[in-house]
Amino acid sequence: MRDAFSSYHPLVNFSYFTFVFAFSMVFMHPVCLGISLMCAFIYSIYLKGSRAVKFNFKFLLPTMLITAVMNPAFNHEGATILTYLHSGNPLTLESIVYGIAASAMLSAMVCWFSCYNEIMTSDKFVYLFGRIIPSLSLILSMSLRFVPKFKAHIKEVSQAQRCIGRDVSNGGIMERARHGVTILSIMITWALENAIETADSMKSRGYGLAGRTAFSLYRLDNRDKKALGVIFVLGFFVLTGGILGGLKWRYFPTMKGKASGIFSVSLWLAYLGLCLVPVIVDRVEEHQWKATQSKI
Repeated sequence: MRDAFSSYHPLVNFSYFTFVFAFSMVFMHPVCLGISLMCAFIYSIYLKGSRAVKFNFKFLLPTMLITAVMNPAFNHEGATILTYLHSGNPLTLESIVYGIAASAMLSAMVCWFSCYNEIMTSDKFVYLFGRIIPSLSLILSMSLRFVPKFKAHIKEVSQAQRCIGRDVSNGGIMERARHGVTILSIMITWALENAIETADSMKSRGYGLAGRTAFSLYRLDNRDKKALGVIFVLGFFVLTGGILGGLKWRYFPTMKGKASGIFSVSLWLAYLGLCLVPVIVDRVEEHQWKATQSKI
């Protein structure tokens, strides 16, 4: 599914994800982590529907649980001792809460990156950075595209091998291993050939040469400027509040931080609004479209 936010200028999309990625990794306040995780889940489901639901509950939820359980087993910092493990090490409340916070941050980042891959296509990335860092932008663009292309191609190869009885599900253990090695060899060969062909194609088109021009359909119109203004206002407000300590939180040796106050609440609301910008944009444009249809 393509939402309205994906039709905005690449600078708007990239600015939004830059703020979201940075804040999701830096702010460890429990409220900020909850907002980031909740909005990432909502937006991923909004973009990909049932695929995102399956991924979130089959991969992210177990990852969160494992991370939350593993941290107290190895991290014994904290002043609030709940009990002692069989090894004699203390089990602290702070280590448990920090494990939950770390798992929430990890899951939120994975969700945000899945949304990023849906919105920031390779042509948008190359458009933004092709003239500034042509080689690096091409490498990053190819890297981001490589995983989905590799997954799609390996399905085709596996289906073709299955038709002739040489899939990893056919035969005994040794035979399956040989079939797996064959498929892997095919994929490595394809990846190397694809990289060479892409490099030759870009070179023949003069990519990276001085004075080279490129056609683009992207234009920064008033709609994009308004969205960019909202993103920067909310982003810099949250950033300033974080620098001033409005989102400060520590887990060790005891949990302490800004838990209330008008300033902190305003920062939480601004952060929530920033994370929900794509969803709000889509709902507004959908409402405008329905209003336009009703007048016809």
